[in-house]
Amino acid sequence: MEEEKKEIIEVETVQETGNSKIEEEKQTVSAKSDRKGFGIAAMVLGIVSLVFFCLWYISIPCAILAVIFGILGVKSTGKGMAITGIVTGSIGLVVTIIIVIFAFVTGFIIGISDSLDDNNYYHRNYRNNRWYDYD
Repeated sequence: MEEEKKEIIEVETVQETGNSKIEEEKQTVSAKSDRKGFGIAAMVLGIVSLVFFCLWYISIPCAILAVIFGILGVKSTGKGMAITGIVTGSIGLVVTIIIVIFAFVTGFIIGISDSLDDNNYYHRNYRNNRWYDYD
């Protein structure tokens, strides 16, 4: 495994007080760890959101997480995977939302057309059973 590279920055501060006392203080600051994991997670979640675009309850959360992790991972050395995660997550989210809206509108239109139709199944079945008689 490749060891993580951490930068160590040493800062010296010198403070003089009344009798020329010198206090030295050294602080060690380590750089932020690499955010390569966010890029990998973004790419995987983006691909999952594209594959399962018909299952909105899987696709939408995966797409949102892919975009968030991609944004966090852009600042790392592996920018390609983070950008791929952002793009695939965005496409998966848009496709899923379009399919959900299309399914809702189609169901709504079919429901309205059945209710307005005089020759629908329920109306014919009612007449054929002769529940009422005009004679």
